[in-house]
Amino acid sequence: MHAPDGFINAPVSAAVGVVAAAAVAVSLRGARRELGTERAAPLAGLVAAFIFAVQMLNFPVAAGTSGHLLGGALAAILVGPYTGVLCVSVVLLMQAVLFADGGLTALGVNITDMAIVTTVVAYALFRGLVKVLPRTRRSVTAASFVAALVSVPASAAVFTLLYAIGGTADVSIGKVATAMVGVHVLIGLGEAVITALTVGAVIAVRPDLVYGARGLGQRLKLRVNGELVDAPDTGQAGEPVPAAARSRRKVWAAGLVTSLLLAGFVSFYASANPDGLEKVATDHGIDQKAEEHAAAGSPLADYGVEDVDDARLSGGLAGVIGVGVTVVAGTGVFWLVRRRRGAETADAVSPGGTSV
Repeated sequence: MHAPDGFINAPVSAAVGVVAAAAVAVSLRGARRELGTERAAPLAGLVAAFIFAVQMLNFPVAAGTSGHLLGGALAAILVGPYTGVLCVSVVLLMQAVLFADGGLTALGVNITDMAIVTTVVAYALFRGLVKVLPRTRRSVTAASFVAALVSVPASAAVFTLLYAIGGTADVSIGKVATAMVGVHVLIGLGEAVITALTVGAVIAVRPDLVYGARGLGQRLKLRVNGELVDAPDTGQAGEPVPAAARSRRKVWAAGLVTSLLLAGFVSFYASANPDGLEKVATDHGIDQKAEEHAAAGSPLADYGVEDVDDARLSGGLAGVIGVGVTVVAGTGVFWLVRRRRGAETADAVSPGGTSV
């Protein structure tokens, strides 16, 4: 659902950009609380890289149409809603600047649609569901499915609203809304499956790393040496942590390898059909005034490496580079956010340890 430059006029794009910037600023502040420890920064960076990788895997949803993960629900449930907004925003920034995917002047629109709306809608619905469902691992996975499913057509509806306000082509908004929401309900099913499978997989081995599963009344279970034991509650200081749960390096390494394989190899087999927004734009004339991307000359434009003739190798290298750049950029951002929190905490405490 990456909107290119020219779909929405400059005044509305600028106004939405201001809203997106304000939301990112609020998220930077909120993420300081969610990240918790220094070790959380690499994991949040990994989530961003994983979303980048999976977004390269377009899956068919209807005749001549494909879809891909938006990632807001997944990020919010794994690392928290504020950090989730930042994760998807980092991905969108890397895609726009390096790969000419999503317009630069439309970056605020894309962050609003794909990062803010999906995260807010998904996490609000997710938290509501886990409060009323039984406190089990399956309930968390089911809530993830529903939250991700609803977040995608919600994002499509917000884009349609923005287009109704500032669209550059004279089209029937009613038809656009019907087409956008309809196709993105189907895309939402794919998003829901990916989100639920990923959340379920992480909960199965490291439930303490799933932000959305914290604070449940009933302990989730962790498999240690073949036996199920109570997972540690990271919110209670001083509680012993099983040896298998102390190090996050294995989880980080496994996630990074998975992301590299998805982006560097599996992405070659992704659907070549246009995604939901592209298809609707072509069918209903939204793309009449679409502009060429300012970074169209990038050596990585369109997810290929310039001067590499082999399509498989070119796309694979671009995917690997994208994952690498995203994990480094994301980890750097989250490390700085976490470090800022530490500095503020230190400033708020007197030398004797008494808050001032």
